[in-house]
Amino acid sequence: MGQGISHDRLLDAAGPRESELGGSQSLPRRRSLIAESRVRVRAAVRAVRLLLTLLELLLRFALLWMRCGGRISRIERALWLHASCRRVTSRLGMQVVAEGTAPQRGLVVSNHLSYLDILFFATLGPCVFVSKSEVRSWPLFGLLAACGGTIFVERGQSSVLASVSTRMREAFAAGLPVVLFPEGTSTDGSHVLPFFPALFEAALKAEEPITAAAIAYHADDATEAELCYFGDITFGPHLLFALGRRGIRARITYLSSEPAYPDRRIAARQTRQWVMEQRMKGIRGN
Repeated sequence: MGQGISHDRLLDAAGPRESELGGSQSLPRRRSLIAESRVRVRAAVRAVRLLLTLLELLLRFALLWMRCGGRISRIERALWLHASCRRVTSRLGMQVVAEGTAPQRGLVVSNHLSYLDILFFATLGPCVFVSKSEVRSWPLFGLLAACGGTIFVERGQSSVLASVSTRMREAFAAGLPVVLFPEGTSTDGSHVLPFFPALFEAALKAEEPITAAAIAYHADDATEAELCYFGDITFGPHLLFALGRRGIRARITYLSSEPAYPDRRIAARQTRQWVMEQRMKGIRGN
């Protein structure tokens, strides 16, 4: 019995029993809960910061609209969008790195990973986007895109292509590069869908250069696929997830030369091939 008493006292002297600590998994579990809490707090803080920033930017646009008497040129819209996206990425702690030289004119065609692509491309310089009409209905982001002069395309309506091509040529004439995502939708980054060739024709007719670009995402605590917005993913939850990540970086690689393409189908096929090669290089490099 003496041994039993001595043993109990030794246990007491050593500190609380494992059962009192909540089991052997308590410390890792607590660390996990703390990490999750930090992510939620970071997302909430950035969401508020983003909302306030977007409201500020829309106010700046309203002032520009009044100063111009309601007639804002394409160049002024593109410059406003460029400054706005630079401000957003800076305040959200996101970085954009360009490999190669971002073109100052012509058509830029790229793979498409998410709505963040617009933010990242516009951060690098003034440009005009061609985007699906659904973007216009996104909360605040849709208004931002519309104010920035985005050319919206109604999917499945070939009759509107002539109007879209005309607006693209107007942007070319203004000396602005037009950014097009010819896959027609976004993906998880594991592949590059075939490029629809129809809108390449606008650049060929205007004798404007066509530059291929490949975009890739990186983050300290998320995979590229997790940052992509595709399929049936819901916009709001995905945005909050992205806002909670640390160290989001976009790398945009531009084709260094400007090949002359004989027709739109060859242009679509060859630019897609180059984008796929750049994506594979990036995957192997990681």
